[in-house]
Amino acid sequence: MAKTGPKTDLLRRIAEALERLAPSAATAPSLDVADAFIWNAEGTLEPVPEVSRVDLSLLRGVDRVRDILIDNTARFARGLPANNALLWGARGMGKSSLVKAAHASINAELAATSAERLILIEIHREDIESLPGLMGLLRGQPRRALIFCDDLSFDHDDASYKSLKAVLEGGIEGRPRNVLFYATSNRRHLMPRDMMDNERSTAINPSEAVEEKVSLSDRFGLWLGFHNCSQADYLQMVEGYAAHYRLKIDTEALHAEAIEWSATRGNRSGRTAWQFIQDLAGRLGQTLD
Repeated sequence: MAKTGPKTDLLRRIAEALERLAPSAATAPSLDVADAFIWNAEGTLEPVPEVSRVDLSLLRGVDRVRDILIDNTARFARGLPANNALLWGARGMGKSSLVKAAHASINAELAATSAERLILIEIHREDIESLPGLMGLLRGQPRRALIFCDDLSFDHDDASYKSLKAVLEGGIEGRPRNVLFYATSNRRHLMPRDMMDNERSTAINPSEAVEEKVSLSDRFGLWLGFHNCSQADYLQMVEGYAAHYRLKIDTEALHAEAIEWSATRGNRSGRTAWQFIQDLAGRLGQTLD
């Protein structure tokens, strides 16, 4: 017969308290409730009923990289071989917008059943170390998933990139066949500029730390570069937005105001064009529906 007493009761209460404090085990989520989710490092997927995105037709000046990413995503959706993709380059040129638009475009072409539609899962940069856990939950699921990390980069002493390296290609299990990883970054090699300068200056014998981080970007099969746009491309973006939202302004005035707006910002990009359109629509008393 088990002994009972004050000490036994105290130990039992301590054990119960520790069980309550321990994180709950991650369980395989239902992926049929939505086409988009946000991954929380605690081990849960939060459904996103409506993704904030722009229509693929409104993304101008990135035709070549758009077509490459669409083709890669379409092959993945059909169960064919496809590559992880790193979208890198100038800020505000539509890198994250293209990923979300590609996801929506491919799903619009597929059958309506949820099992045949791609899901988009956003993972935040600070949660990259939990990526292996997410991959474990998705492995064996019937639906195909695009894992998306926006503004991915690593600092000098940040070792979390090793989790990503293992997941992309280096782990013993490898990347699940139903998972593809897309990331955006302002840095081609996902590391600070001063580390890049150090690599160039010691190209014959680069440091091991730099080599490790360069090898991470090498594990993306697709490198899609986004560069600063010309004034012609910028005005084409503005015209596309104005036509789509039926803004009541003549072309000459539209161009003049758009150029002045970009001059005050010191930048021409898709983001600058969209910010101008929001300002213009507000001044015209029109909504952007």
